[in-house]
Amino acid sequence: MNPALETLAFALLEHPADSGPVLFLGAEPHPKLSDIPSLTAWQPLKPLASACENAGMNLVEEPCGKFSTILFLPGKSKDEILAGFARAHDFMAPGGTLIVGLANTAGASRFEKELSRAAPLQYSVSKNKCRAFAAGNSTPWDDVVLGEWRELAKPRILLDTDFLTVPGVFSADHIDPGSALLAEKLPPSLYGRVADLGAGWGYLSRSALGKAPKIARIDLFEADTRALACARKNLPVEAPASFHWHDVTTGLPEKYDHIITNPPFHTGQAKDVDLGKAFLSVAAASLKRGGTLHLVANRQLPYEAHLESLGLRSRIIAEDHGFKVIVSS
Repeated sequence: MNPALETLAFALLEHPADSGPVLFLGAEPHPKLSDIPSLTAWQPLKPLASACENAGMNLVEEPCGKFSTILFLPGKSKDEILAGFARAHDFMAPGGTLIVGLANTAGASRFEKELSRAAPLQYSVSKNKCRAFAAGNSTPWDDVVLGEWRELAKPRILLDTDFLTVPGVFSADHIDPGSALLAEKLPPSLYGRVADLGAGWGYLSRSALGKAPKIARIDLFEADTRALACARKNLPVEAPASFHWHDVTTGLPEKYDHIITNPPFHTGQAKDVDLGKAFLSVAAASLKRGGTLHLVANRQLPYEAHLESLGLRSRIIAEDHGFKVIVSS
């Protein structure tokens, strides 16, 4: 179990909140939280959202209203965390409390100090190499600090592009160099039905559509609903594309002529090569006869052997100092 979640739940039990409604931002299931009947959960990542639903939590696409207690389990992006503080503040009912859970390695101490810039801290709990800290709104929060954080929450256009991103999504501040290398090497001969696995905010899909006019449709599969919302705006309205909030590791609903992917290899902050391998296993199972898989990966990741074990023949068609592009069939 996520130790930051464990620490957050411990802090809530050690410092019981009012009996009013509870909002859990970045929600994950925890047995000690399952007995809170008024808890509303928000989680943008599909695997964790599914886990919340399976645990019987009241999961919403977008929270609304005011809450007596806000639980916040942030991601790893600085802007996402600070913007999340402001978002939590705006959901707090009068006399409400925000409780944040963060790992020490994720900068818990630093972000505790950041929150104290806006409001006096009520308490702080250290456990499991993590920290949970709380602030209320009985005293008004600093408007200048809140304004800084709200600015961070706004969508941004990447420099020298027209691509829209938001804080917290993968490669929110730049075009990922691995994706750029793969986009450069995508062949104009792609045709028919194409899938983009881990599509993010749509860079590879738009690149593929721009290079390969014979693509009949491209399906974007992405686990982060925030990134998928950006992809909808980054692809032309007339593009033959469909968008799926989906956990790729659970499989795809149909087979494809071609698949493109920059597979993830982190779960939260931890390196997880098995996640990337799971993407490739699903891709191999979802190719039509004669189909091709086009992927980019860090040079040190051992994907070629895994692809061979799946019955695919692979070759590296491009490399640079950090990445390799592999085509498999």
